[in-house]
Amino acid sequence: MMTKNSKELKEKNKLGKLEIYTDGGSRGNPGQSAIGVIIANKEYGKYLGEMTNNEAEYQAVIFALKKAKSLLGKEKLKNTEVIVYLDSELVANQLNNKYKVLEPELQKLFMEVWNLKFDFPHLKFVHIPREKNSRADFLVNQALNAEGGQKELI
Repeated sequence: MMTKNSKELKEKNKLGKLEIYTDGGSRGNPGQSAIGVIIANKEYGKYLGEMTNNEAEYQAVIFALKKAKSLLGKEKLKNTEVIVYLDSELVANQLNNKYKVLEPELQKLFMEVWNLKFDFPHLKFVHIPREKNSRADFLVNQALNAEGGQKELI
C-alpha cells in the first residue's frame, strides 16, 4: 500500500525542475528602477522607470512567471517544479504568506503574482542571500545603466 508521502515523493520525482533567479532594484527609493531575471540559461534585464525597490522586486517576479509560462507553456508547467530565488526577504516572505502585505501598491502586485500562481502547481519562492543572486543584480544594474538606450536586454 502506497502512503501519501511515498505517492507525493514518486510524483515529485517525475517533475522537471526550473530554477529562476530574480532581482529588482532602484537607484533612490523611489527612484529609477530595473529588473534582472535568469530563467535556466536565458537572461533578461529591463528598465522600469520610477518606483520603489520593493515594487521592482515584485515586478521581477511577475516578469519571470510570465516569461516562464510563455517559454514552457501551460501543459509543461503542470509537470515542472518552479523555484524562484530572490534576495528580497520582504517579498519572499510576503509571497510565502509569512508577512502581511500592508502597502496598497504592493498589494496590487501581490495579487498579480497570486493570480499567476494558478498556472504553476509546483511553485516555490526561496529567499537567498544577495551574494548568491549577483548575476541577476548585475542585469538590474546593466539595465539601469542602459536606461538612455535599449530598454530591454536579452
